[in-house]
Amino acid sequence: MTQAYDIAIIGGGIMGCGTALRVAKGGMRPIVLDQGDLGQGASGVNAGTLSLQIKRVKLMPYALKGHAEWESIGDAVGFRKTGGYTVAFTEREAELLHERQTLKAEAGAPITFVSNNALRAAEPHLSHKVRAASYCPDDGYANSSLTGQYYRAQLRDNGIDYKERAAVTTIAGSAGGFELGTSKGVISATRVLLAAGAWLKPLAALLDVELPVQARINTVSVTERMPPLTSTVIGHATGLLTMKQKANGTVLVGGGWQGRGMPQEGRGEVLSSSVAPNLALAQYALPDLAKARVLRSWTGFEANVPDFYPLAGALSGVEDAYVLGCVRGGYTIGPYIGKLMGDYILGREPELPLFDPGRDFTKDVI
Repeated sequence: MTQAYDIAIIGGGIMGCGTALRVAKGGMRPIVLDQGDLGQGASGVNAGTLSLQIKRVKLMPYALKGHAEWESIGDAVGFRKTGGYTVAFTEREAELLHERQTLKAEAGAPITFVSNNALRAAEPHLSHKVRAASYCPDDGYANSSLTGQYYRAQLRDNGIDYKERAAVTTIAGSAGGFELGTSKGVISATRVLLAAGAWLKPLAALLDVELPVQARINTVSVTERMPPLTSTVIGHATGLLTMKQKANGTVLVGGGWQGRGMPQEGRGEVLSSSVAPNLALAQYALPDLAKARVLRSWTGFEANVPDFYPLAGALSGVEDAYVLGCVRGGYTIGPYIGKLMGDYILGREPELPLFDPGRDFTKDVI
């Protein structure tokens, strides 16, 4: 028997679930469909870094709102506001740091520059080779592995249907909207939202729409438990390092170093040629990491389009179809842009503008 809904949301990550919660509060009946488990794609395998210092300048208003969303969620996702430092080791890196962080501060992030003495007083284990550093008191992290658990409970508590391990194989127009063929039966919905991250391209193709979506295969590593080495989030001026020590003593190291693979092939492959320089940079910044063993490295797919801004709005040429995804820094921004998308679908004016999926991707959009 076909089940009918006001909207079918394909993708059970932060953005898809956030949109579902918003439209449900607005009176719609949504269903969330995921080919795996909720929150186990990019939303659940990233490093959990919530740093305003690594966000793009023109996305800063969204990052600030998203950060506030995570803070309001709090312990349910292991949110911690630790503050964070971004460091530079060369004069060129210092110039880059000042240029980028000044623009981000002007965009609203509470970023300041600190002296080496202040940095060493706060983080005595950091390398003394630091030439310049910036600080943001709002930086911190959450535990991304709790994403699915949190949103599953939110959907359940709000009476929202969801189906896990329900891969969507067909999307066909019907008199009442759409019929979706899934591995767990047929779903009928008046509207459809594609929110499946790195899997957006093949999903849009089911509606005869070509989206210029590519996937990055970001690598994250975790060490064994260590004595206290750092109490804040540490980043590098190039963006090639994020590092934090959890309460249990493990150190998470990321920075966007690439693995190998394609979303359609399953999990990506970790490459030693990427992990080694990532860990070397981490050790250069925090020399005591030389004593740590790496327990595990893994990859996660991050979707992007050529201009590296989000897709958020109506899907071109398909009535009552929408798309949301491809947000760099999507973990931070996700809960907030899901709300904006929900308002748009409900016919409300979003608090901040969305990002037309049909735009010219060779031009700056905001």
